[in-house]
Amino acid sequence: MNLPNQSRRAFLKASVAMSGAIPLVSDLAQAELNEASRPLIAYVGTFSSPLRDMLATQVDLPPGNGRGIHLFQIDRETGAMTPAGIYAMGTSPSCLAVSAAGTHLYSTNETDRVGKEKHGTVSSFVISKQDGTLKPLNTVSSGGAGPTYVSIHPSGRFLLIANYFGGSVAVLPILQDGRLGDATDIKNDVGKIGPTAATNAPKGSFAISGHDRTHAHMIQADPTGRFVLHVDLGLDKIYIWKFNNKTGKLTANDPPAISLPPGDGPRHFHFHPNGRWFYSIQEEGSTIVLFNYDSEGGKLTSRQTISTLPAEFVGSNFCSEILVSGDGRFVYAGNRLHDSIGIFSIGSEGKLTFIGEEWTRGNYPRSFSFDPTGKFLYCCNQRADSIAVFQVDSKTGKLNFTNHYAAVGNPSHIVFLDLSKKG
Repeated sequence: MNLPNQSRRAFLKASVAMSGAIPLVSDLAQAELNEASRPLIAYVGTFSSPLRDMLATQVDLPPGNGRGIHLFQIDRETGAMTPAGIYAMGTSPSCLAVSAAGTHLYSTNETDRVGKEKHGTVSSFVISKQDGTLKPLNTVSSGGAGPTYVSIHPSGRFLLIANYFGGSVAVLPILQDGRLGDATDIKNDVGKIGPTAATNAPKGSFAISGHDRTHAHMIQADPTGRFVLHVDLGLDKIYIWKFNNKTGKLTANDPPAISLPPGDGPRHFHFHPNGRWFYSIQEEGSTIVLFNYDSEGGKLTSRQTISTLPAEFVGSNFCSEILVSGDGRFVYAGNRLHDSIGIFSIGSEGKLTFIGEEWTRGNYPRSFSFDPTGKFLYCCNQRADSIAVFQVDSKTGKLNFTNHYAAVGNPSHIVFLDLSKKG
């Protein structure tokens, strides 16, 4: 084929341009492939040093077998955990939170003691997008002793902290680079301490844990971010705060709190995906209470109380975690000493029906979490120094043990980050 000189030059230019585009397309495809193959990471918070300066009434005294924040790669098909490193900390990073963008991790350091008031601390970390490893940014006071819970406000601009031994909650600003600023607000719980005998405790129970003083145990914003709720186990109350998203200040709602039965000891709670139902688990009463939640006024109205245990159980039990499945069909409740996870179906009006239980394959299940898909549940057995992995039956809600364990000293909390997802 004979081409005119001008056409020949145009043809050659086009050929060169196309040949240059081939490696560009190939590089882009390879980059996407590399991103898709990045791992699913689990971060495990632990008790890495003993609790000190405790009251004689403190019953949970983990010896500090952990080494800090333990990292694992998760097999997406089987749920198995492979050790991927440790960020060593001797301050018991017992509760963790990952930012929505997956760029930062925050830990409460429960056994840290800083300043004259011996406050605990909270640390911030940058997460490597390649392998999930952690780089420390800064550490600040938690605003009270024994910070046991951290959550991120839906705005992404504030951390919410519950200080168990300090009986206080705090709001910490998240700065633009992910570092933490000093508290914008601290609230100290005050009131009459509940009785040591729980109203709804199982027959024969000696489960007395937190009715010696105020104990803030959990804090989290509602789905709208307009209100923040926190529980005080010693006061048997759930507090509701109006939240100022500009200043990071908490203002008491009207009413400011709702009371649980004396001595039952609210510990954790979880909102249903519809935002209208709210489930609270009581540590000493071994119960779940269902509330209607009014997001306009930040009000709770109780509708049902149900035991976390089988009807025939007698003796002592301390409840721990409560989770609602992502599809809103089931509730899971942790029982320590009974060492089980109670499983409940959720009816059309939010009420619970006990449908079974699963042994945790270890003792003292402090908490458990779903992986990002909801396919697996990971249970932190604090005294067994291990995490047990269960597959979730999405149709029945039942838990099936996978025969996978991970060895972790005094595991307290597990969170996940899928590095293949774009932030």
